Amino acid sequence: MKKRVLWLAGLLCGQVLAAPPQVVLNLAPSRPDRKLHGRFLHITDIHPDPYYAKGTSQSSQCHRKESDKDQRAGYYGAPFGTCDSPWTLMNFTFEHLEDHWSSEIDFVIWTGDNARHDEDHEIPRPLDEIFALNRAVAKKMEDVFLKKGIPVVPSLGNNDNTLSPGPNDITDEFASIWDAFIPAAVKTSFRQGAYYAVEVIPDALAAISLNTMYFYHNNKAVRGCLVGDASDPGNLQFDWLEEQLEMCHVPPSDVHYFPECYYRYAELSLRYQNVILGSLFGHLNVDHFYFVEATDLNVSPEEERMPSHNSEGTIFEALMADFEALVKGSEHLNYDDYAVVSVNPSLVPNPYLPSFRVFSYNISGLGSTTVGAVGEDEYLLMTKKDRASRWKHLPYRHGNDGNDGRQCMSAGYRESWRCKLHSWRSDSHAPSRQNTLWTPLGYAQYYIPQLEEYDEKDEPKFKLEYLTFPISSLQVADGPVPLRNLPKSLREAGVTESELAPYGLDDLTIPSWLDLACKLGKPREKKLRKRFKKYMYMGGEDI
Repeated sequence: MKKRVLWLAGLLCGQVLAAPPQVVLNLAPSRPDRKLHGRFLHITDIHPDPYYAKGTSQSSQCHRKESDKDQRAGYYGAPFGTCDSPWTLMNFTFEHLEDHWSSEIDFVIWTGDNARHDEDHEIPRPLDEIFALNRAVAKKMEDVFLKKGIPVVPSLGNNDNTLSPGPNDITDEFASIWDAFIPAAVKTSFRQGAYYAVEVIPDALAAISLNTMYFYHNNKAVRGCLVGDASDPGNLQFDWLEEQLEMCHVPPSDVHYFPECYYRYAELSLRYQNVILGSLFGHLNVDHFYFVEATDLNVSPEEERMPSHNSEGTIFEALMADFEALVKGSEHLNYDDYAVVSVNPSLVPNPYLPSFRVFSYNISGLGSTTVGAVGEDEYLLMTKKDRASRWKHLPYRHGNDGNDGRQCMSAGYRESWRCKLHSWRSDSHAPSRQNTLWTPLGYAQYYIPQLEEYDEKDEPKFKLEYLTFPISSLQVADGPVPLRNLPKSLREAGVTESELAPYGLDDLTIPSWLDLACKLGKPREKKLRKRFKKYMYMGGEDI
């Protein structure tokens, strides 16, 4: 049975050595003669609105003029507001991506929400409109990327629907809308629940698209992943995920997921840490990251110990509280106990500014970077063999070790996934833990500042907002970001410091993310915290 690296979406990457023998994943539509660049695009929450009209009031979702005092809708959008994206913004974005990035990336992760919000009572949003808007965005993805042989991996957002268990009319319709992106061999399983897995690099790298609507606590059509409920759509999806391991829309936390769905997600994220390269999400429209932790799975005799992502206050305040707690225990941090959740900002300027993100990942060591030849590359095969050999000798740990056995016998916990955890092994040399083949190295984030100033005569510009890489890694021809897509200030020789490169991370491994979190968790790091907050909210209001 072939084994490959997975990206969860997010994305999964790495050899699936801990998993049971996997089904052979299906190839995403691609061109085998393409050259790898070691980059991919993540774009999310586009929200095109066919009723958006320039000059209208934001109080009407930018559909009508209602008040002279209200902020007016701009030609390319209404930044820091409540309106969705005009066609002008979406069209401009895809033109920009085609001109500047379509020849620089290997695949696209597209995490849903391709319909307008249903918040205008005078113009309700019918299901047919959701389908039509998704078809319009899918056509753009196909024209700009797929026709060039670049795989596109879509997933559903909460505004795209599929709340009910499949197969149903909605999963059938999305199987049609995404026909160009989803291999024929997985269409049947896709219709069961709108989740699927594809190889974006044959025999090497896979992306798994999850339908997080089956975990979403606002979804009344499902039952919340309860133990023993084998037919619950969320449990069925997790059972499937254990066989192929991930990519999604609604990020995992007890705030957004049913509690038992969150416990299953957390357990799988940790148990397959050696396989998962990253978890990419949208939905919240706020740029940030946080951790799934082993302690989230503990049963506390005194009280329910839930992740602190749900604390009162703003997202920034909750994150700083979490990161400060990490600092207090930093001397005893065990990297086995963490998985990273990356929440990317949206294209829709609601409530901030249009943005997208381009990731870089490690392809060094490969003898051939031709897509069709990578799966048989000698270095890749040697890497797989070494990991398989090492894996056999790693000890098992975790499972229910952190839980009180007597507590798990009580009625309140007996039927919780926290008391039914598997033992697992962790590999400190996995690409999520150490910079090696397929390890995510960093990202560059682009946005449109002063969006409101542009009109028919003055086209907007996507500018670099910030990047995570050290400046020293940028000023080379084959660097993580193409030189032509860097501002002049970062291309000049001798530059060692810039507000555009605030973090200087060598990679995006779990240790690197925890190191950044611990720096942010120190109240004396006021300058770093200020920059982090600025990038989170793009100068808008805290939420």
